[in-house]
Amino acid sequence: MIRFLRKLFPLLFILSIAVLGYFYKDKLIEQYNHAKGVYYIHKGDQAYSADNIGKTLEYYLKGLELYPGHYEAWFNLGNIYAVHEDYYSAIDAYEHAIKAKPKYVLARMNLGIVLSDDLGFFDDAISQFEEVSKIDLFKIWIPYVYSNVKSSKTNRGLAHYNKGVAYRRKALYLPLDKQHLVYEYLGKAIDSYTQALKILTKSYDVYYNRAVTHHLRGEYKQAGLDYCKAIKINPMNFESHYNLALLLRRVNRNRESIAELEKAAILISENPTSSEVQTAYIFNLLNEVTRRHITSDEYQKQITENNPAENIKYTYVDGQIVLDEDFDKAIYDNFQTCAGMDYFEDNE
Repeated sequence: MIRFLRKLFPLLFILSIAVLGYFYKDKLIEQYNHAKGVYYIHKGDQAYSADNIGKTLEYYLKGLELYPGHYEAWFNLGNIYAVHEDYYSAIDAYEHAIKAKPKYVLARMNLGIVLSDDLGFFDDAISQFEEVSKIDLFKIWIPYVYSNVKSSKTNRGLAHYNKGVAYRRKALYLPLDKQHLVYEYLGKAIDSYTQALKILTKSYDVYYNRAVTHHLRGEYKQAGLDYCKAIKINPMNFESHYNLALLLRRVNRNRESIAELEKAAILISENPTSSEVQTAYIFNLLNEVTRRHITSDEYQKQITENNPAENIKYTYVDGQIVLDEDFDKAIYDNFQTCAGMDYFEDNE
């Protein structure tokens, strides 16, 4: 009897597999395809690591054909298309990722950026950023192991920031018959930046972009204060110094304008990514403002008063000039000082 049961058991097992295969054939095929799709996607990851874009696309597309619900693969595919400026294919890939995972924050964020920055579909982009700011992901906090609390909060801040950028771009690209809406959309951009600053409290980009938007609206006091806050956070970025110089020139604060133009000129001349045209333009503007509004004696006095680094001594070692150890700090403090801050605070 026992011997009979031993022979019967394999037959029953095979029969049960056959029955399951008959009734759940589609499910089994789906799982097989998923496994095969994951394999191809893994091969695509390896090809991407090896910088073989052709093979990467080939493997990803094969994998996604078998497993269309693999949202991370769609997201990676979208990033590849975006980098290679195939923006419509990138949009399609991001939308597939979102379809597979509606709360996929990174896919919505990247989709919004492509829609706004690269294609000018500002309303669609704003909708994506608003969705991101509303997504409330389940918070996980395991001490010393894992936490997504900070990243979730940061993503909401970035969504508000990107929405501000989209509103500002929308305002600047309005057709002639809708120019009366420029001021309104710039105001919405400022509101979005302000929401972002509640989370990204020390973000240079947010303060700088809010300053630019105030500047465009002719709100020079608020623009000046925001430029100064941006400079305080990142004093070695020439854009804030340059824009602040233009703003100070606009309100006839020419001494302060020259001080900021000098900083911008130094920083852009040291920036390997800046063009010769940009550098020449800033230096020509500096020369023009200096000639028009200040004498040579006053100019030298202005430099000494606003540049504490002038009083730092040099040391000559082995045929080279070596700066005193406090020089770098003095230079940094000087660039961090915002010319015209008292003027903007008094106006406030």
